[in-house]
Amino acid sequence: MTTLGQLSFWYADIGLPQSRRAPLPGDSEADVAIIGAGYTGLWAAWYLKQLDPGLRVTLVEKHFAGYGASGRNGGWLSGGFSWNHQRYAETSSPEAVRALVRAMSGTVDEVIAVAEEQGIDADIRRGDELMVATNDAQHERLKTETEHRVHWGEEGRVFAIGADETRARIRIPGARGAMVVTGTARIQPAKLVRGLAEAVERAGAVIHEETEVNGIAPGMLTTNRGCLRAPVILRCTEGFTATLPGLRREWLPMNSAQIVTEPLSPEIWAQIGWDGHEILGDFDHTYCYCQRTREGRITVGARGVPYKFGSRLDRDGTPDAETVRRLIAILHRHFPAARGARIDHAWCGVLGVPRDWCATVGLGADGIGWAGGYVGTGVSTANLAGRTLADLALGRQTDLTALPWVNRRPRAWEPEPLRWLGVRAMYRLYGLADRAEAAGGPPSRLAAWGNRLTGRG
Repeated sequence: MTTLGQLSFWYADIGLPQSRRAPLPGDSEADVAIIGAGYTGLWAAWYLKQLDPGLRVTLVEKHFAGYGASGRNGGWLSGGFSWNHQRYAETSSPEAVRALVRAMSGTVDEVIAVAEEQGIDADIRRGDELMVATNDAQHERLKTETEHRVHWGEEGRVFAIGADETRARIRIPGARGAMVVTGTARIQPAKLVRGLAEAVERAGAVIHEETEVNGIAPGMLTTNRGCLRAPVILRCTEGFTATLPGLRREWLPMNSAQIVTEPLSPEIWAQIGWDGHEILGDFDHTYCYCQRTREGRITVGARGVPYKFGSRLDRDGTPDAETVRRLIAILHRHFPAARGARIDHAWCGVLGVPRDWCATVGLGADGIGWAGGYVGTGVSTANLAGRTLADLALGRQTDLTALPWVNRRPRAWEPEPLRWLGVRAMYRLYGLADRAEAAGGPPSRLAAWGNRLTGRG
């Protein structure tokens, strides 16, 4: 029987926390207060304590450290750049954008170095990212995307391979070729966030769980446990930002969901290949993301039902039946040898989407900082955001604080029902485009219309 929700398979793998850290003990003070104990908040706390060990750093978390996307994601430590390069260039320069691309690619080594130093066993396995094209239209996108990423500074890291070389790596039916991104890694997300939280505490930061923020003002957080005063406040809530007062339209909480199979037999793996354990996706407009886990399972993730009216969130990661059906269909299409495999777990979560679909990090003159809008690439991006927030909070002028995503403030999303209609229409157009292309059609214009509708393109 498939387990639904209960946060994620990653927590079923290691167990949910048996107890909670103490909540905020009434009115308190800190030098830096951080809202959210996921990857972003934890990395910010880690680097703050590395730069100034005497700094009083306090994190407040509504549930427990790693409750959100940090404990539910697809486990892609990619160092990838999934946003619109040109939009950043319009407010900076092409070379500044290339510097951001280089900084992003460096996050993979940085995360792994800290994990090794701190003894965090997160099932990390270095390898490549493999984005497979399974029809002619997708193959056109593959070539365009490869050229685009090389142009923006990923030469030597990103390249295309043909059908034969793709099949030598993994046998996906109909594969025409793939885009390879080197220097990536697979992780077990919940192991990483749990180990990082423990490392942050060893460094001297304090994490208060079961502490809900219900008011943010310069110099003070109001919570259900008391007030926390600090000259610097960092909002590190990503897809959960819409739950904070006055921020419902700041970043749209986009739903994403996953399933995981039972461990597959050696005979099934012999049919699939995938000996390199690459993190794997495709060039559908409604793309998927997959990994081969340490014990020989396959995880498959995709958008499913992408957005809930009014920026509502899931309940402890429980997905709807239609989303699970779509994920199983992807599993069977790409891995027919696994068609008879049991689905052990299905879960979902949210990721933050800014109105211009470009991630941002910054600190205002009022001492309130933020980071998020990662649009699904948060495992590695959160590390760069945390390092940048630490520099900003300490008033340091560094190469990181000069990057073009710093202090970027896109406009808010439209009120309902406009954003619900827009996002649903975008994914409807994506689905129609994918079906037309799978039937042998040319690259569909429907997806481009969907992108323009929501500002993604």
